[in-house]
Amino acid sequence: MKEIMTVTGWQKPQALGFCHCHEHLMLSKGTSFARNPVLCMEDLEKSTEEVRRFLAQGGKTILEAQPGGCNRMEGALYQIAKATGANIVASTGFHKLIFYPENHWIRTISEEDFTRFLVHELSEGMYTDIDTEFHTDTVPYRAGILKTALDTEGLTPVYRRLFTAAARAAKETDVPLMVHIEQGSDPGALLDFLLEQGVSPKRLIFCHMDRSVEEPSYYTKILDKKVMLEFDTIGRFKYHGDEEEVELFVDLIRRGYEDQLLFSLDTTAARLKTYTPDGVGLDYILTTFVPALRAAGVTDAQICKISHDNCVRVFTD
Repeated sequence: MKEIMTVTGWQKPQALGFCHCHEHLMLSKGTSFARNPVLCMEDLEKSTEEVRRFLAQGGKTILEAQPGGCNRMEGALYQIAKATGANIVASTGFHKLIFYPENHWIRTISEEDFTRFLVHELSEGMYTDIDTEFHTDTVPYRAGILKTALDTEGLTPVYRRLFTAAARAAKETDVPLMVHIEQGSDPGALLDFLLEQGVSPKRLIFCHMDRSVEEPSYYTKILDKKVMLEFDTIGRFKYHGDEEEVELFVDLIRRGYEDQLLFSLDTTAARLKTYTPDGVGLDYILTTFVPALRAAGVTDAQICKISHDNCVRVFTD
């Protein structure tokens, strides 16, 4: 079976163990911090301790969702993985444009050059020190997934160019393409666009569509096209309680979609205990949410699908 690229090298699918499929472990201070101060986690010791707590409760793999050029700390991710033994899959791609300076290279890079950038990060090594200006220095460890972002303005010319390059890179390297879905955007239109570009629906992960719990067709119209949905409004009580989140999982499992669901926490400094003591912590799904799923009747086999099997499937099917 196909292996999966982590920052410390290839891993066999069975070695992934319990997976969080959309996290942020390290994030340097930049434009995102200027918009929201919790979008900065640059203390290596604190982030490493958070990962150790996750491992101590039975976790093993983290898909780190910060792309290059947007305050990704690829060197720190490698250090955490080496220090803890966690599997960390780094991201290349692009985030919402509001998280980049106005003169950032990503706003003007051509489709061809951006495709080459993405493929290089996935097949040779990640670029470093590119948060403002582009440099050719790289590290020897590679990204293993594409992270992209759909904002409320939709497929404007610049986003269309970036998504087209991401689609080309996804096809060339055969890795999953993860999409941040902003509230108020149109995920259906983006899905149609990506499928037209030839991206396999089995390699697509749409994230955050649970920020507000919608009526079932909001999810099923995406799920029916074989896309994975990653839910992470868990312990995020400004949106809704865990009870609503559990019921969303239960409802979609009852409808037959247990093979297409993933979960995570989409952490910030406000949600990691080592940065904010009253945060939920990276181990919250294992210590609190998984027991809540069991109490609601979700079986261990179904939890294994959500926490392991489906993550393997999106990389290998």
